[in-house]
Amino acid sequence: MNEKQRGEILKKHKPQHLFPAEPNLGGWYTEEEIDATTKAIRDSMDWRVGFGFIVDEIIEFEQAFAAYCGTEFAISLSTASVGLDLAMHCLNLEAEDEVICPAINFKASPLAVLGQGAKLVFCEIDPRTFNCDPADVEQRITPRTRAIFPVHMNGLSAPMDDLLDIAERHPHPIHGPLKVIGDAARACGGGHKGVKIGKKGWMNVFSFHTMKLMTTLGEGGMITTDDAELAKRLRGIRQWGGESGTWGSSYKTTKVQAAVGSVQLRRLDEMITQRVKRANERLQLLEGIPELILPYQPLDSDHTFYLFTLLVPPEWAGDKRDKLCQILKEEYLVGTMVANPPVWESQPYIHSQTREQIETLPVSVETARRLFCISLHPLMTEGENAYVAAAVWTAVERVRKM
Repeated sequence: MNEKQRGEILKKHKPQHLFPAEPNLGGWYTEEEIDATTKAIRDSMDWRVGFGFIVDEIIEFEQAFAAYCGTEFAISLSTASVGLDLAMHCLNLEAEDEVICPAINFKASPLAVLGQGAKLVFCEIDPRTFNCDPADVEQRITPRTRAIFPVHMNGLSAPMDDLLDIAERHPHPIHGPLKVIGDAARACGGGHKGVKIGKKGWMNVFSFHTMKLMTTLGEGGMITTDDAELAKRLRGIRQWGGESGTWGSSYKTTKVQAAVGSVQLRRLDEMITQRVKRANERLQLLEGIPELILPYQPLDSDHTFYLFTLLVPPEWAGDKRDKLCQILKEEYLVGTMVANPPVWESQPYIHSQTREQIETLPVSVETARRLFCISLHPLMTEGENAYVAAAVWTAVERVRKM
């Protein structure tokens, strides 16, 4: 993309409003979702029927989601954060138990560990994939380690095979092989080695929040597993203990959300295909900028590009990266975000519990000063996508001269 082409694109496709770094509606709706919503409401209007508890719509959504991921069970929940909390609850953690979690992360999964009174142990990430580094995970295992808690980061599968192998080779002295639990909030529909995210691991937790790859009216979550006893326990916990004989509360999704979720699930592959198409177009448009490392796509993985994540060179870390993002936002209305800085930087409680670990995580700290994510959505037109790329080219050239 030469300077003349960029100028023409920037003039022709300049937006009226900011392209948000993380769009507020990830999986968009069609008339089918609207019809499903109104039908679920109308079907509930008989006072003898109402909206119910675990109704057919919820059961059908769970069965379809399990089939999609290739698992035996799927348990729907009110939010993904609830799912992360319940995942940790089901480990029956004690005060000295440890759970290993990547330092480049959203705050929900580390808080889930701390919320159960266990010790949160951070691990490094691979700066190509932004997923946890298996070699570093292995070095941090102790006799107190109970679980490995990776994130399928920004749409790319975590290295689950490697982590499962490590878990088998380093069993807990009482509880046996470590549990591997995936946070799949940003990766619904992705895959690795021909298997959908959600299949590998003791369980995986998905989000249907409004920003995510598929959504259920603003909030929602799902846990997938092949463990029958775990599935029974989770179903009990989400509804006051149920028949599982365990403690419980109320963490259910609703009939209307499930009806919409079934439609979104049927459309998920189509929505991801369109997202990946826009991402690949952008990769071609950005090819050749010497200061940018473009998103890495392992040959054995199906990247969903939930976020379009770039790296600046080490000498641009921090201030120059921030200046680039400022120019893109203020002058071109192209939103960016750092997803994510080391999680202790944005959550004081996590910092208070892990401050002694910071010096042991130089790769994560440095990578976070170099990465940024730039606005992407499947409903962007080719022209809008080209505009974003032209803005990046121009902004990089400006920062280069500073």
